[in-house]
Amino acid sequence: MLRVVIVILLLISLPGDALAQQKVPILIYHSIDEYNGKGSKELFVTPENFEKQMVYLKNNGYTLLTFERWTDISKVNKPIFITLDDGYKNNQNAFEILQKLRDDKFKPTATFFVISDFIGYSNRLSQTDLKMMAESGLISVQSHTATHPDLTKLENLQYELKGSKEKIEKMTGKPVIALAYPYGNFNERVGLEVKKYYTFGLTTTPALYTKKGLKNELLFLPRIYIKYSTNLDEFAELINR
Repeated sequence: MLRVVIVILLLISLPGDALAQQKVPILIYHSIDEYNGKGSKELFVTPENFEKQMVYLKNNGYTLLTFERWTDISKVNKPIFITLDDGYKNNQNAFEILQKLRDDKFKPTATFFVISDFIGYSNRLSQTDLKMMAESGLISVQSHTATHPDLTKLENLQYELKGSKEKIEKMTGKPVIALAYPYGNFNERVGLEVKKYYTFGLTTTPALYTKKGLKNELLFLPRIYIKYSTNLDEFAELINR
């Protein structure tokens, strides 16, 4: 009887969130720019909307993490991951917005998944850009493969996985521990290859992350798309589901 009473008292004393399974949003963006009529409009988010979304996170007590701090998700208030794929030059806008919002209490960070062989193209971030951003402490530069192929259709993945990792690490001087699957395509074989070089694999499976205890689940992390048409109310709803 005494044991039952103790258990009940412990449950009452715990906050409601501690009893519920933790849900962690991992958001995916591509271009942070005005839509210029080229490409898919929904893959753009205007700088104005991106800033409104980041201000929402700041005002509502979110902690923006990168994958180097994965183990902090159970230690910080409202953990969330901001990821941007492809390494477009316009991602400089996201970096500048995070810089502007940073203060003594709010220390925003984001992860840029770059295609290593495309670094320095006219519409992509340069080595100088990425090195500066990595050194700022705001941006973690990670891999989106070397040439952005569908990995499930390749036999030899070493160049795409190992080659891109080594090139980015040499450029930034920092570890590359996460890979975003091109087109969100993956299978078990690809996952096992990714595991040789990375701790984390990022899909485009639309869900919040919850720990399920499945084997290799960190290699198949879900992400929530933030689109051109996503308004602030929808943004709040997506991350609070």
